[in-house]
Amino acid sequence: MRKNKRQRQFSLANTRAEKVILALIFQQSVTACPTDTVTNSTERGQSRSRQAMKVVPCFVEQTRGFLDRMNSAARIERASSQPHRLTLTFALLLVLHPMSVIAALERVSDFALLDAQGEFHQLSRYKHRDALVLQTYDPVCSTSEEIQRFASVQAAFSEANISFGLLDTSGATRAELSALSGSLPKALPLLQDGPRLVANLLGAGKVGEVFVLNPDRLNLFYRGNSGDALTDVLKTLSTSPPADTLVTEASGCALAVSRSAKTPDYETDIAPIIKDKCTECHRRGGVGPFAMDSYIMLLGWSPMIREVILNKRMPPAQVDPEYGYSKMARYLTDEEIETLVAWIDARAPRGNGKKDPLEIHAAQLAATNEFEWQLGEPDRIVVGPSNAIPSTGVMDYLYEDVALDFDGDRWLRAIETRPGDESVLHHLMVFVTAPNEDFWGEERELPVVSRRFVEGYAPGPHRLIEFDEGTGVLIPQGHKLSLQFHYVTNGQSTVDTTELGLYFAESGESIVERRALAVGARFELPAEVADFPLTAETEIENDIIVTGVRARMSYRGKKMRFVSVAPDGGERILFSVPAYNYGWQPHYVFDEPVAIAAGSRLRVEGALDNSLSNPTNPDSSRVVAWGLESWEEMFTGYFTYYEPEAVSDSSANSADD
Repeated sequence: MRKNKRQRQFSLANTRAEKVILALIFQQSVTACPTDTVTNSTERGQSRSRQAMKVVPCFVEQTRGFLDRMNSAARIERASSQPHRLTLTFALLLVLHPMSVIAALERVSDFALLDAQGEFHQLSRYKHRDALVLQTYDPVCSTSEEIQRFASVQAAFSEANISFGLLDTSGATRAELSALSGSLPKALPLLQDGPRLVANLLGAGKVGEVFVLNPDRLNLFYRGNSGDALTDVLKTLSTSPPADTLVTEASGCALAVSRSAKTPDYETDIAPIIKDKCTECHRRGGVGPFAMDSYIMLLGWSPMIREVILNKRMPPAQVDPEYGYSKMARYLTDEEIETLVAWIDARAPRGNGKKDPLEIHAAQLAATNEFEWQLGEPDRIVVGPSNAIPSTGVMDYLYEDVALDFDGDRWLRAIETRPGDESVLHHLMVFVTAPNEDFWGEERELPVVSRRFVEGYAPGPHRLIEFDEGTGVLIPQGHKLSLQFHYVTNGQSTVDTTELGLYFAESGESIVERRALAVGARFELPAEVADFPLTAETEIENDIIVTGVRARMSYRGKKMRFVSVAPDGGERILFSVPAYNYGWQPHYVFDEPVAIAAGSRLRVEGALDNSLSNPTNPDSSRVVAWGLESWEEMFTGYFTYYEPEAVSDSSANSADD
């Protein structure tokens, strides 16, 4: 029988005396943790559950030190064959001492924010640092003296393994923050906390309040002013970090982080957000690990939902909303995030509505034939290989070539992907390749190359992609389709046989070829580096229209921006992926294509993260060579484009041939 955490703690106690000590610790955990005020019998059951969740962390924290000492004493006993009564007596005295001497750091939730420059900051992505130090900021209330004092602390510890920043609490827009950051010390990035969720999460009460956060254990070393107490804590972080959260009095303006008194309503406020932004993947048979198909399911998963929203793991494939727009990206507005978090923090009430919108939506999805070809029967259906997917484990990418038996060339105007099992197909990329090429084609030899990219598939509503009017992908006679599959396991073994529906241009149609420009860098990635900057660019000889972009790195990818530089030197950020995720690599098709003049340069700029802070990094101690395989590392940005003046005739390549 599997043991729970408390049972595992007791299994380490081999003598009756040790068990007595652990029992006393547990009893003091019950009495020490703050309790809820219960006003009626209806709340009593809920209160007991909440109290149990508080007691367990207290018990674990208090027993950790005792067990360490007990194990050390056991080693001494085995060496000397003498009972360790002295150790047990000391431990018993420690337990019987008032609870105030048993230290515990305040816990904090993981969170992520963008700063005024669009850089991504996640607390748990600072594990390679001893601490992240934040000071709450408001342009109206924060004084120059206060900011300079905090900057002086940063300067004093510039050589230490500590990061610093400012947390905006004014609700300012990105443009306003960008303007404000120009007058602030460059060493203090200004983090945007629009709905002030992070300030609320930290329990901030004053402008100018400082928080010293432990990224490794997600707890709080210090809260208070930027005086000597802060300096003393920072001096000892690397050698003897505090065992209890140190609190001093901050003296800034009062910070109001309260929310609306009205709790969001499940039926009218919450369910519509979940339906529009989540259920495409989180439904029965979808690629999401659980279905959001009822209030009960949402309630059960609400702590996890809150966590992944605050640290921006979900929605997946997030981008910086300040640059460009693509339906392939998943966006949640600040208002939607605040609504969801406020509802969960209010214990996710059901409300008075009689109908469950998520149950109704789930029933509608179940009754719909999702795989009807949206443009009617395709001109050609290409059947992919039958790939066996195990029930568990992490699968590397699979590569397959599919031969085409066309007589003559073909112009492709649209493609629709029909997954064989969409619960496991995470993404699919399709290129047109020559007979002697593999999936990567000339990218194996050249850092910059123009290729025939068909399209990519990722979970979501965009299985059908129609190319811009008058454009298409040329499939020369004798060429083939090269496919890259990425699968995820879900506890059940299955077989995926994906189909591609191809739609060809009509005979006699004037058409412009749509291609992808791969712009990449060559490098060797050092070990234990959290931010390894990279840049690659190429000059454009003719006028082009950029229709989309895609970032491609492997496990150590961190961020990538797509930039155009005009002949006069003016720069424009077309799109930005500030928190790259190897598991999500969609092709971001722009809602509005961008014209690029001849003589301009297209640039990709970003970084790799080969540190322990990168949650997908297999081994931060290894130097990684450039390469196209998943165990290597690459840095390539793809610009999908066409030349508006390069018109071809499709008269010999119609769908009727």
